[in-house]
Amino acid sequence: MKPELSRRSFLALTAAAPMLTAAGKSIPVGLELYSVRDELKKDLSGTVRAVAKMGYQDVEFFSPYYDWTLDQAKDVRKLLDELGITCLSTHNDSKALEPDGIQRAIDLNSTIDSKYIVLASAGHAGGADGWKRVADTLNQASERLKPLGMATGYHNHETEFKVVNGQRPIEIIAANTSKDVMLQLDVGTCVEVGSDPVAWIEKNPGRIRSIHCKEWSPENGYKALFAEGTAPWKKIFAAAESVGGVEFYLVEQEGSRFSELETAQRCLASFKKVHG
Repeated sequence: MKPELSRRSFLALTAAAPMLTAAGKSIPVGLELYSVRDELKKDLSGTVRAVAKMGYQDVEFFSPYYDWTLDQAKDVRKLLDELGITCLSTHNDSKALEPDGIQRAIDLNSTIDSKYIVLASAGHAGGADGWKRVADTLNQASERLKPLGMATGYHNHETEFKVVNGQRPIEIIAANTSKDVMLQLDVGTCVEVGSDPVAWIEKNPGRIRSIHCKEWSPENGYKALFAEGTAPWKKIFAAAESVGGVEFYLVEQEGSRFSELETAQRCLASFKKVHG
């Protein structure tokens, strides 16, 4: 039986409508809520409301969500529905993908209608064998999630783009994981170590389904606001939307000269100006 279009799916489609590629595909822009972590800790509901009011169409919760009760997750789902926004992915510690922790992640993510359970970092996994073990964890999680209509992914930091013994850890992960495993590109950390995000997207067609739009500059590091750094955003968007398979963008900010909420608002305005 063909599933009916859920209210959440309808909201996702309508909320995403303003952000269109040249091909007419809707791509929502969301906020990684780590960007407003202090505000979120004080008032989750009020912060999410403020983010939605700015015009963000999606939010990504990070690891503290894993400690929610199911009732709390249901309340968050009601809030998202009320605001007409989605949560397409969550950022997770490794425990959320391990055999004894993944069911809890599944329960929470399915409650808030999140498709992607993303591994936020593997830390320093060691040599090639260590990174292959990370890939194994992702593959095992992917097999568990796929029948549920869910998926996993890996979020890079600078470590994964640094060459070690002639190979970058991110290349080991990409080569040793199923194509069902999303490669969530953190642009800022890629750029910081001198790697080319456009080349990486083009090298992994269809796998860059989410991009963290984090900026970096030699002067201000990650405190540079979106479009104030060195990332070639127009080329990144073009590659992501032509070959990368991007499904949603996420603005991320680690702090700036402005308050968390003003920073998020300024970054969204700049994103819309650059992306169009």
